[in-house]
Amino acid sequence: MRSPQSLRNGETPPRIPPHHFHSTVSIQKLRRFNTLILIFRFVSFCFCLAATIFMATNSNSSRGGGGGGGAASNSPNWFDFPTFRVVLAANAIVAVYSFAEMGASVWEILKGTTLLPETVQVWFDFSHDQVFAYLLLSADAAGTTLVRTLREGDTCKASNAFCVQSAISIGLGYAGFMFLGFSSLLSGFRVVCFIINGSRFHL
Repeated sequence: MRSPQSLRNGETPPRIPPHHFHSTVSIQKLRRFNTLILIFRFVSFCFCLAATIFMATNSNSSRGGGGGGGAASNSPNWFDFPTFRVVLAANAIVAVYSFAEMGASVWEILKGTTLLPETVQVWFDFSHDQVFAYLLLSADAAGTTLVRTLREGDTCKASNAFCVQSAISIGLGYAGFMFLGFSSLLSGFRVVCFIINGSRFHL
């Protein structure tokens, strides 16, 4: 510590620059923001993966009694319905996409920089979040309509378990869409910050 005498000789006391403090706070905020995105993407991945598995295993052919070859062949199978094939494909695509985005989020948290160039990464995340969210919502909406139609007919009366599992798969898909929507909101926030400030986060 300098003496008062040295300060009276025209010297000014050293000051700690505030820039370092603000940079540290901004980095911590950015890390929390990216962690929140990672959580949303992880939950979306889990729901969409579960929806894919439920739909892919939705067949009554393995539940029929022994020796009932005719009954087994007449039992419903998800592959027989094009709408259910779309539901499975949409959930599988979103699951793969969410898994890839999880890797990008982990990279950004650990390295402090985006996996792709910042401009590309910001617009890539936002645009694909929008496209896949609408894809998943459209597929699940079509699946919901089909399940209601099956319930009004004889399919669900003959094989209620098939309709129940289909409904569960579609419900899981809706949950995946919801968390993908949350991710889309955050990626949209990054786009707005990038347009206004030239950075993906308001520093």
